[in-house]
Amino acid sequence: MDTTDQVRTVAIDTRGEAAAQPGKPSGEKKKRTSPALFYRQAVSELRKVIWPTRKDLINYTIVVLGFCLIMVGIVSLLDFLLTRGVLAVFGS
Repeated sequence: MDTTDQVRTVAIDTRGEAAAQPGKPSGEKKKRTSPALFYRQAVSELRKVIWPTRKDLINYTIVVLGFCLIMVGIVSLLDFLLTRGVLAVFGS
């Protein structure tokens, strides 16, 4: 690959609108959505969500609580061991 190759950058617009091009004026005002339109779109998106069943929710809760208990145990054990080590080295 030649060292004189140029890198081309592309602007990505996450709003779904076309990114401003260098030759186009950027002084155009953007449309604002009304609260009613926002509400309708939010409800529409929430209808697409696959909600967990009660069984799934209980399962996920048990897994998260179990993980938290394991992590608390590990951190507590490390804290205990490090405290013992510091007290053994520096004495009290």
